Amino acid sequence: MSNRLLYVVGPSGSGKDSIIAYVRAQLAGQALVQFAHRYITRPADSGGENHIALSQAEFNARVQAGLFAMHWHSHGNSYGIGVEINQWLSKGITVVVNGSREYLPKAMQNYPELLPVTIEVSHDVLKARLLNRGRETETEIDARLSRNRILQLSHPACLTVSNNQSLEQAGEQLMSLIEQYSKVTVCE
Repeated sequence: MSNRLLYVVGPSGSGKDSIIAYVRAQLAGQALVQFAHRYITRPADSGGENHIALSQAEFNARVQAGLFAMHWHSHGNSYGIGVEINQWLSKGITVVVNGSREYLPKAMQNYPELLPVTIEVSHDVLKARLLNRGRETETEIDARLSRNRILQLSHPACLTVSNNQSLEQAGEQLMSLIEQYSKVTVCE
């Protein structure tokens, strides 16, 4: 099992960005595992993941030019994954993408080799994290939690990483999956 596209998803507050950042830092020198940057229509200094900030006009121009392998709209922003991932995959590189649960069916249609990985977190832990962020009202958080129940993945090939404990434990789980589904040894 090589040349995989690992498509990592999880609800807001699950720690997906933190887990991906942890693993990216651990594998910084590994040429055969690459992490796709997302192009997002939100400011670069807005916190969260390391992304490439674009205006909506810039984003739309890139869509029209065919520069995205994947793109979707969620929570008031547009998100894209650059076509460079196609070249990486053709070279036998394992690619890790920070994806969207809603876009998963389209991504799987375009990339049959895609392996979905979901970051799971208990309802109580997720609610506490969302409350601690302080970005939303309790009503908005309850709406997010309801949406999370609706979007639970039930794909037969979906792998899971539990993030109810420490970031390091979840990061090590993701690194183990990368090793298992790629050509390289990344875990020691």
